[in-house]
Amino acid sequence: MQECSMKGENLSCLRGERLLFRRLDLTLKSGAALHVAGPNGIGKSSLLRILAGLLTPYTGSVDRAGGIALLDERLALDEALRLSEALGFWARIDDSAASDAMEMLGLAPLGDVPVRYLSTGQRKRAAFARLLMQDAPIWLLDEPLNGLDADAARIVEKLASQHGEKGGICIVASHQAMQLRNARTLALEEYAP
Repeated sequence: MQECSMKGENLSCLRGERLLFRRLDLTLKSGAALHVAGPNGIGKSSLLRILAGLLTPYTGSVDRAGGIALLDERLALDEALRLSEALGFWARIDDSAASDAMEMLGLAPLGDVPVRYLSTGQRKRAAFARLLMQDAPIWLLDEPLNGLDADAARIVEKLASQHGEKGGICIVASHQAMQLRNARTLALEEYAP
């Protein structure tokens, strides 16, 4: 895996008229894991969107080295396609990548099912399969365990830990405890105005 890093300096986020957080600094290097914690509405998802480059911070800057893959409430799979076809879009280089990811996440029996018919947990696992195929060294995971049963949650935790062991960065925003090796916690309420 390519070397990667993520650095945010003096980050703040304004949503509407409300300042969610301010003066946030973070530095992550290859192999790092970070759990972003805090109550609803504190800015966890907004922070991930800032780190991904999808939202401009009110103040501060983000420097990153390495590709980014974001897993959030948006599935990023064509709802009209069968699951295997929808995931195949993300496996542009290696045709076996989609079937490998589906097998790993227990989705192989659902390959012919249109994405729109998948349950909440199946959709979350499909989104995680997409993430795997993006082959990005920096993972931004927004509530990655929502909708998963205990077995699926353990698979996701294992894959995220393995990603870090291979030198990737994993940033998780979640209300749920997620088992990640060497993860530190960022309590976002400490940066509230």
